[in-house]
Amino acid sequence: MVDIATRVWNHKWKIDPIVRSLIDTDFYKLLMCQTVFRRHPDTRVTFSLINRTTSVPLARLVDEGELREQLDHIRGLSLSRGESTWMHGNTFYGKRQMFTPAFMDWFEDLRLPPYHLERVGDQYELTFEGAWPEVMLWEIPALAVLMELRGRAVLRDLGRFELQVLYARAMTKLWEKVARLKALDDLRIADFGTRRRHSFLWQDWCVQAMQEGLGASFTGTSNCLIAKNRDLEAIGTNAHELPMVYAALADTEDALRQAPYDVLADWHEEHEGNLRVILPDTYGTRGFLDHAPDWLAGWTGMRIDSGDPAEGAETAIAWWKSRGEDPAEKLIIFSDGLDVGKIEELYARFSGRVRVSFGWGTLLTNDFRGLTQGDALAPFSLVCKARYANGRPTVKLSDNPEKATGPGEEVARYRRVFDVGHQKRREVVV
Repeated sequence: MVDIATRVWNHKWKIDPIVRSLIDTDFYKLLMCQTVFRRHPDTRVTFSLINRTTSVPLARLVDEGELREQLDHIRGLSLSRGESTWMHGNTFYGKRQMFTPAFMDWFEDLRLPPYHLERVGDQYELTFEGAWPEVMLWEIPALAVLMELRGRAVLRDLGRFELQVLYARAMTKLWEKVARLKALDDLRIADFGTRRRHSFLWQDWCVQAMQEGLGASFTGTSNCLIAKNRDLEAIGTNAHELPMVYAALADTEDALRQAPYDVLADWHEEHEGNLRVILPDTYGTRGFLDHAPDWLAGWTGMRIDSGDPAEGAETAIAWWKSRGEDPAEKLIIFSDGLDVGKIEELYARFSGRVRVSFGWGTLLTNDFRGLTQGDALAPFSLVCKARYANGRPTVKLSDNPEKATGPGEEVARYRRVFDVGHQKRREVVV
C-alpha cells in the first residue's frame, strides 16, 4: 500500500501528476461522450469553472504557473494500449462492447482541446471551447486539478511527521465511517468522489478501504482508472449536462419543454437495465415527473441529486405508484452531499420500500474537516458546467435554487416554461 504522507512530502508533479490518464475520469462521462459523439458531434460548447465557495480564494492559494503546468500535462495525455483494451473488452453493466469501434477509434486519437485561463481577483476563470465531445471531457480533470492544487498548497508547509499524523487521522476517520456502514445489511454503496477528491492517491486508498471494509456491499467506483486497476465495476449513468445542452439547442418553448425527455429517449435507444436511471431534477423534479411519458415509468430507477433527498425519494415512490409500478422493484440512487449519518438515515427510511443505493462523493474522498488549523482542507463547492451551446446560454435549475446556473433572465424563462413553483433553498456544502 502506498505511503501517502511520504509521497506528499517528496512529491514532484512529474512523479505524481494530478491527472494521469484520460480515463482518470467518471464512467458517466465516457457513456455520455459516446452519446454526444453519435448524435451531436458538431455542437459547439463552452464549459467554465464556477467556485460556489467564494470564501476560498483559489487564485491566492494556487500558483498560476503550477496550474498551467498541470493543465498542459493533461493536454498531452492519450489513451494507452491497456486502457483501450479495457474499454474494448471489459463487461460494463452486463454488456460487452459498451463502446463502439467508431467511438474507440476517435477516442484513441483524442487530445483534449486548448483551455483559457485568466486570474480575476482572487479567483480563476478557466474556460474550454470547442466541439462538445472533446470539451466535455475537460470537466472532471479540471475539477480534480484545482481541488488537489489547493490541497497541496495547504500541505506544503507541513513537516514530515505532521503529514504522517494528518493522514493517520484521516484514515481513522474514514475507517470509523466504514465500520458504521458495515452494520447496514444489504447496503449498496459506490464511490462517486472523483471530481472533488483530495488527491488521486487518496481516492485510491479510500476505494481500497471500502473494498476491504464493506466487501460485497461496495459495488464499485465511478473512476474508470481505479476501476481498471482494482478490477472493480465502473459505476455511472448520465448527468445534467445532457438536458442542459439539449435544452439550449431548442428553437421553441415547446421544444424546450420536450428537451429533457428527448435526452432520455436517445438514452433509451442505447442502454438498458441499470443504465436506465432517470435524473429528474435539472428543471425541477415535480414538473418533470408530472409531464413524463408513460414509458419512462418502466425504467429501472431514479437518482436523487438535489433538494431534500427524503422528499425526492417520496416523490419518486408516489410517482411510480401513480403509473402502476411497484416501487419495491425500483432503484433509488442517492448522490447529493452524502455523509455517513445521512446514509444511515436514508437507509433506515427507505430500505425495503425501494432498492436503495448510494453514490458517496466528496465526503468520502475529501473529508479532512477538523484535521488542520483553520479547517484549511475542508472541501468546498467547485463545479465545471456547460455555459453555452452553439452560442446560446445553458440553464440548470435543480430542486435547490442555490444550485441554479445561467443568466438571470434565462433562469426566469426556464422556471416559467417548466412551471417550477416555490423551491426551498438549501445550503450547498459540496
